[in-house]
Amino acid sequence: MTSLQGKVVLITGGARGIGAEVARRLRGKGAKLVLTDLDKAALDTLAAELGGDEHVLTAVADVRDLPTMQAAVEAGVQRFGGLDVAVANAGIASYGSVLQVDPEAFKRVLDVNLLGVFHTARAALPALIERRGYLLIVSSLAAFAAAPGMASYDMSKAGTEHFAHALRLEVGYRGVGIGVAHMSWIDTALVRDTKADLPAFTTLLRKLPWPLNKTTDVDSCATTFVRGIEGRKDRVYCPGWVAAFRWLKPVLSTRAGELPIRRTTAELMPQMDAEVAALGRSTSAYNQELGQP
Repeated sequence: MTSLQGKVVLITGGARGIGAEVARRLRGKGAKLVLTDLDKAALDTLAAELGGDEHVLTAVADVRDLPTMQAAVEAGVQRFGGLDVAVANAGIASYGSVLQVDPEAFKRVLDVNLLGVFHTARAALPALIERRGYLLIVSSLAAFAAAPGMASYDMSKAGTEHFAHALRLEVGYRGVGIGVAHMSWIDTALVRDTKADLPAFTTLLRKLPWPLNKTTDVDSCATTFVRGIEGRKDRVYCPGWVAAFRWLKPVLSTRAGELPIRRTTAELMPQMDAEVAALGRSTSAYNQELGQP
């Protein structure tokens, strides 16, 4: 296991949810942190909690913008002397079917979840190569098993999985470790906001077969991520049963594999689209506000 004492770690989407909980655990193990997010108030609050400027550098940075991410990495290197670990964690979701979703909301998910990972990697890699560091890319169970009403999220997470594997081949010989994390439903704002906005989503989640209908707490997920970082693991799964879906993926995309969810979708997808239309937006209110220019 790699000691995190004195290591410098970049986390995107670091102000809330999994990113913030990972930051707390890493700081508890002696790491210095570079946290990026669009929510300045939440970043400032977390930085104060974790010890202030001596241990934490925050940057309001949009992962969709490569120069901004490069500036955040450079600021971290200047402050702490280098970069040992990066966690490409920032991610959002959209609401509604392909026929219902606002095309701009759909595109924004791809820009944040997929291009944002590329921008994070591109910005961090020079510093990571210098220290033979480690990059953890956050994908999802959605890379293995598609869900109705989540096409943009599924596309982005499948893409980040393949990006991680390609990148591992490209930089492994330079001493950089590349990990990819896959999680099921985690009790983050993303899941809670979707449940609150779309009752049909809550029903869909409840009707999924076990264990796909279970939600895991953020603490457990963050603990798993930190273990993955310490072990420089190629793959991180939370909960552990998600690993099985890596091997079940070919079956899940067959008619037989899709049958259980097809029956539920026929009933709930029209309801979900009606709820999205009534809501008047295709993402959470929080993400919509952050996304305004």
